[in-house]
Amino acid sequence: MDIFDTAAVLITLAALFSYVNHRFLRIPTTIGIMIISLVLSLGLLLLHALGWTALEQQAERLIGGIDFHETLMEGMLSFLLFAGALHVNLDDLRQQKWVVLSLATGGVVLSTFVVGGLAWLIFNGLGIDMPWLYCLLFGALISPTDPIAVMGILKTAGAAKSLEIKIAGESLFNDGIGVVVFLVILGLIQGNSEPTVQGVGLLLLQEAGGGIAFGLLIGLAAFFLLRSIDNYQVEVLLTLALVMGGYAAASAMHVSGPIAMVVAGLVIGNHGRVLAMSDTTREHLDNFWELMDEILNAVLFVLIGLEILLLRFRGEYLLAVFAVIPAVLLARYVSVGLPVLLMRRFRRFSPRVVEILTWGGLRGGISVALALSVPPSPERDAILTVTYAVVVFSIIVQGLTIGSLVRASREAR
Repeated sequence: MDIFDTAAVLITLAALFSYVNHRFLRIPTTIGIMIISLVLSLGLLLLHALGWTALEQQAERLIGGIDFHETLMEGMLSFLLFAGALHVNLDDLRQQKWVVLSLATGGVVLSTFVVGGLAWLIFNGLGIDMPWLYCLLFGALISPTDPIAVMGILKTAGAAKSLEIKIAGESLFNDGIGVVVFLVILGLIQGNSEPTVQGVGLLLLQEAGGGIAFGLLIGLAAFFLLRSIDNYQVEVLLTLALVMGGYAAASAMHVSGPIAMVVAGLVIGNHGRVLAMSDTTREHLDNFWELMDEILNAVLFVLIGLEILLLRFRGEYLLAVFAVIPAVLLARYVSVGLPVLLMRRFRRFSPRVVEILTWGGLRGGISVALALSVPPSPERDAILTVTYAVVVFSIIVQGLTIGSLVRASREAR
């Protein structure tokens, strides 16, 4: 199946699942799409078990022909991060900068080690041979959070603006930091990185620092181009070029493309929208990127639901799932609670903020994509199965209940 046919199938499924969700389920779109996609996948597996293999084999060929890691990390992620950053108010982000910074950097690193330590105990306790570095690799790929499925719920539940900014800001930046940490650990496993503090520090500086500097550079370059004309078609095209060309250039220079896109999105979304665009351009730009965001998210969650067709389940992996899910939640609680505890001396936080940040820290496509990028090895299947289970649990269970937690916190004030 060629790329057009694959895209046609995915877009069609996303549209149909969106319709079914809006017409009947009436739950947040991304969660609804993934649930329907998951049910379809389980139905195909059931038909396969009953001897009806044709449909399941066709679906397997479709999903097997898609490089999920390449599709997300080298394609969709740049658009999603830019679109997300475009509507984050820089003044609001500055007010929460220390919280966001601590959660997106120290929080990710702390979560990586806590998850890694607990995963090592769980896997090896169940007789699954999992070396320490692979447990850390799992910790790195599962630590970044995804705000897509939860932001709409927070708004509907009447969450405080400061809480929304904390979750959105953290998740925009921790994708880039999480990928850098993942690459550092993967390099150690493959013997490509020097296992010293200096070597790790240099890689972090190159990826994260380079990503910030490059994102600022291309964001300002696009800003000056946008300010020099008044034609919404050309200006929307310039932002599209900024995302696609900027991400490709960042990858070629070995700096963090995700961080570059977030920084560029913040520049255009704040200075560009206010100082370089007419009202007409601003309206068209917002509509274009909002639609782009919705379409790509719909396709992404269809893919997540269908990926179960490629997993190979074993009994000990399923036992590990039931132990790893609470371990990941515990690690999230620690990595959020410690920075908040330290900062309570200097600033006030809303009631139950640690619980909300913990339960609202959903995992998404980036975790699945990173798990799929782990090179073939005896450890890969276990990591992929457990990662998928954590992502599905967080999106469905946490995503559908976070609203109740937010409303309960409001009533507790």
